Amino acid sequence: MRAFAVSEGTPWPLGATVDENGVNFALFSAHAERVELCVFENGAMQALDLTSCTDHVWHGHLQGARAGIEYAYRVRGPRGPGHRFDPERLLIDPYARDLTGEFSCAESGAASTLKCRVVDGSFDWGGDAPPGTRLEDSFLYEVHVGGATRLRRDIPEALRGTYAGLASDAMIRHYQRLGVTAIELMPIQYFIDEERLDRRGFANYWGYNTIAYFVASPRYARKDDAQNRGTRAAAREFRSMVKTLHAEGIEVLLDVVFNHTAETDASGPTISFRGIDNLSYYRHPPGAPDEFENFSGCGNTLNLAHPRVLQFVMDALRFWVTEMHVDGFRFDLAVSLVRDSAFLAALAQDPVLSRVKLIAEPWDLGPDGYRVGGFPLGWSEWNDRFRDDARMFWLTRGVGAGRLAQRLAGSEEVFRPGGRTPFAGVNFLAVHDGFTLRDLVSFNERHNERNGEDNRDGCASNYSCNCGEEGGSADPVVLSRRRNRTRALLTTLFMAQGLPLLQAGDESGRTQSGNNNAYCQDNAITWIDWENADDALVEFTARLSNLRRRFLQTRRRAWLTGETGAFGRDVLWWHPDGREMRTEDWDSGTRGFLGCLLAPLDADGDFLLIVMNRDDDALDVFLPPGNWRVLCDTVSETPFSDAAAENPCRLGACAVKLLARSVCDRAPG
Repeated sequence: MRAFAVSEGTPWPLGATVDENGVNFALFSAHAERVELCVFENGAMQALDLTSCTDHVWHGHLQGARAGIEYAYRVRGPRGPGHRFDPERLLIDPYARDLTGEFSCAESGAASTLKCRVVDGSFDWGGDAPPGTRLEDSFLYEVHVGGATRLRRDIPEALRGTYAGLASDAMIRHYQRLGVTAIELMPIQYFIDEERLDRRGFANYWGYNTIAYFVASPRYARKDDAQNRGTRAAAREFRSMVKTLHAEGIEVLLDVVFNHTAETDASGPTISFRGIDNLSYYRHPPGAPDEFENFSGCGNTLNLAHPRVLQFVMDALRFWVTEMHVDGFRFDLAVSLVRDSAFLAALAQDPVLSRVKLIAEPWDLGPDGYRVGGFPLGWSEWNDRFRDDARMFWLTRGVGAGRLAQRLAGSEEVFRPGGRTPFAGVNFLAVHDGFTLRDLVSFNERHNERNGEDNRDGCASNYSCNCGEEGGSADPVVLSRRRNRTRALLTTLFMAQGLPLLQAGDESGRTQSGNNNAYCQDNAITWIDWENADDALVEFTARLSNLRRRFLQTRRRAWLTGETGAFGRDVLWWHPDGREMRTEDWDSGTRGFLGCLLAPLDADGDFLLIVMNRDDDALDVFLPPGNWRVLCDTVSETPFSDAAAENPCRLGACAVKLLARSVCDRAPG
């Protein structure tokens, strides 16, 4: 190989940066005593000391080096409590943009041939621009890149399970049919499989085990020819996917995992952070530097209280916005990022990141870990209270109309404090972690035996209902109950204030056979079965989404108050006897009826009446004055129409009806 020489270089930017004369390398380590840059070319390695260190950043410039050169680091430091330095171990750069080699869990322990590769990052974005969908107009679709298209036959075989497949014509047609405005990708930053999974013959399907935060996973890149292999190809294909989706008006959000890394607990592999500066990168219990704070449940917690670790996270997020053109992020176990750190303040003042969509999973396993409603202005949060109350109302009867009314109104008591708006809440029925929507109405219990953990993993409390038979059924009564409850749940989701989030496949009846923790199942259990999709359910979901777009009052920017405006009171909670709900009506325990009348926001709109009956018997509902039309009846064989409504209106068992009346018609009483 060529004989390289290192000059002083600069401590910024961190990582490997190509310039006209070579490549600058910069690596943070506060406790290192010596850092070697190991350069690889034609199978040979040259180790070069980075002798310059500025503010704990070791740096040097490699004259004559170009994009494509491979490198890694060896870091030496003190022995003693909390330090994990190993002068013989090759470590990947936390700022690496490209990786070669692989990580494997061999019988003798973890083995890694991972190296970093310098890239120039060029890509022809053309006229790409973010769609800029207003938050209140957003409809989010949680999708796994691999599982979404692996079984889709109208996509070329080489594109199935890939970034390109996700932006194929067939998938774009599906997004547009549903009215999806943003796809929220489950983790695609470079992740590895845990040793415990590898020993049992499993893989980490979900991807919440990141090790290289600036690298798109090659698992989802095309593999039909040599040119399309590796992380460079993955980055190129990811960018092409984003560009294609943007052209169709669809945003791309990333689910990111900055609460922990793939180095796991004290017995986990040393691949990068741990060997570079264990005490700086990770949180350790007071007085126990060899142990790890485990707020994630995955063995470690990144230490965002350290300025350089916070900088690392901010730099990574900014990279995905500026260089990969994503439109926002969902932060896994986001409380781990904000505890004792300046993360929220840093994001709020950042000129790039403060303008993208920011969504928190507002809990973790640490102290004071449940913080739903606790994030500031500019953030949205997954609303598990909507999930639980919608399930309990329709499936277990564990809550009454009052609790469901709170969720329909946007969970004001949760999100309004601090001046936030209704779209601070992200409403969902099911996501990757738990039952699918179909399984919610098909199983009373989890069935995770295939995960190899004796069915102990996954949540034991799902607020589900099998509707009379556990699992698959041919009983028409059971199937009718399941259909009706599924439709009622979906209608509740799309008619509620806040942002709707749908798990990919729930609109087509995807089942995981009762597995509510399928994180290790990269197979037909988790892949969307398009061949057997319930097209009637897809159409039902699409029509609901269209009604949400039509009625502006379902996505208000202001909270419902009950006050009178230009078109009457903005909300009126309706009793089936034909009057407004009274205090004693709300106090009637687990009442199974709820009516909600929403006034239009302008003269071109219609009044919208939502009536719900979760009981086993039909009932008559006396409607407000005026000529009402039935837009949707969830228990009808033909659920969508524009037929005149009778008064009283017959509302079936376990049913929702949506009715509309012109603003020019007689005002409600």
